[in-house]
Amino acid sequence: MSGEPEQARRLRSVPQDTASPTADELLSRVARGDEAAFATLYDSVAGRVLGLTRRVLRDPAQAEEVTQEVMVEVWRTAGRFDAGRGSASAWILTMAHRRAVDRVRSEQAHHNRARQVAATESHVPYDEVVEDVTARLEREQVRRCLGRLTPVQKEAVTLAYYGGHTYREVAEKLKAPLPTVKTRMRDGLIRMRDCLGIEMEGRA
Repeated sequence: MSGEPEQARRLRSVPQDTASPTADELLSRVARGDEAAFATLYDSVAGRVLGLTRRVLRDPAQAEEVTQEVMVEVWRTAGRFDAGRGSASAWILTMAHRRAVDRVRSEQAHHNRARQVAATESHVPYDEVVEDVTARLEREQVRRCLGRLTPVQKEAVTLAYYGGHTYREVAEKLKAPLPTVKTRMRDGLIRMRDCLGIEMEGRA
């Protein structure tokens, strides 16, 4: 008589095809619009994505934002994954690294522009009246361009860039999904950029 408990023998005899799906299998399902598969994939890889972005960015808030952006991109572009070129996990982490590096470069470019402007202004004679008039004109331009946005774009942009709220806080205040809020702000900022460009050309 075997000393192995009956329950253990039954468990050992269960077919092995009950194993959890791999990331590759989940991504294949995501490409077909399977939301449950995406939720499982998210739980599986989001932690590693966040760890990678934090190492690159060294800023927890920005790392969280980039992680959300990456996972949204995974949902939108899952159909582009080619299993013949590597694993799903490697594909996602490569995407995360690229986005994190792009964010670092963008921040660095912003700081470089700010330093260049400061250096240039330090050699220009200070004229308080001219500076005040210029600031007033710029504020008027911004107000006019904000008025050309849709109500939802204006609300999202105002909360984020003039209210100092994070994407997540804006989403909570608007009671909207984070990807939707990001899209609203992106489209709103594109329209603002184009509008301000036209305004500046009109002043030239």
